[in-house]
Amino acid sequence: MSERGNHLLAADEPDPVQVLRETGTSDLFLTADHAGRVIPRRLGRLGVAAHELTRHIAWDIGIRGVTERVSAALDATAIFQIYSRLVIDCNRNPQVPSSTPEVSELTPIPGNIGLSDDDRAARVREIFDPYHARIRAVLDARAAAGRRTVYVAMHSFTPVFKGEGRAMEVGVLYNRHPKLAHIMLELLGAEGDLTVGDNAPYAVSDLTDYGVPVHAEGRDLAHVEIEIRQDLIADTAGETAWAARMARLLVAADARLKAAA
Repeated sequence: MSERGNHLLAADEPDPVQVLRETGTSDLFLTADHAGRVIPRRLGRLGVAAHELTRHIAWDIGIRGVTERVSAALDATAIFQIYSRLVIDCNRNPQVPSSTPEVSELTPIPGNIGLSDDDRAARVREIFDPYHARIRAVLDARAAAGRRTVYVAMHSFTPVFKGEGRAMEVGVLYNRHPKLAHIMLELLGAEGDLTVGDNAPYAVSDLTDYGVPVHAEGRDLAHVEIEIRQDLIADTAGETAWAARMARLLVAADARLKAAA
C-alpha cells in the first residue's frame, strides 16, 4: 500500500527510536542503526516471504542484545532504530538507491519497486529523520555540557554472503580517522582466538554509511564501527559473551586513546 498522502506509521505503532541511559556516565556512545525488523502495518511485508524477514537482509541479527548489554555494563548511552532496513536503511544517505533496496542480497523486495517521491519521503520523514535527529540532539547535549564522546557504531554481518563464506568473526571499520579503529584491531588480534577483519567485511564510506561520516567524522569525534558475525550472537549466550568481550576491549581501547592524546 502506498504511503502517499498519509502517515506511514499509525499512532499505535512504535517510535522508530529507542534510547537507553541517555545520561549515562561513560564517554562511549553506542548506536545500532539496524537493531530491529519491524515493518509498518500499511506496508504489509513489502511483498517478502515471512521467513526472509528473519534473515540479515531485514536487520542486524543479535546486535541489539549485544549493544544493550554493553550499555548496561558501562553505563553508556545507546540509541537504537527498530524498523527494518528494508523499509529504509538508516545507515545510508536517503538519496542513495540502496537506502530503499529493490533487491537485498539476492532477494527481490517488491514493496520497494517503483516508489514515488512521496512514498520515499514518508519513510525518511517518519523513520530516518527522527532517528538521526535524536542522535544529533543527544550529541549536542553532551557537547554543550562539555562531555567527551567516543562514537561506537554497532553492527552484525552474515557468515555467508551471496554464497561466499566469511571466516572472520569480527570486523573493525573506519574511514578518514582510523586511530581508535587501529587500537581495536590490535586488541582484538591480541585475544588470540579470533579472525579479525581490517575494514572488512565492509569499509566505511560516504556512499555506504551515514552514522560515522555524519555524526562522528562530522563532529570530529573519536569513533569506530564494529561488525560481529551474526551466527556468534544469534542467541542469548552469544550476545552475553560478545557483550562482555566488547565492553572490556572498548574500555581498554579508549584508555589507550586517552593516554596517547
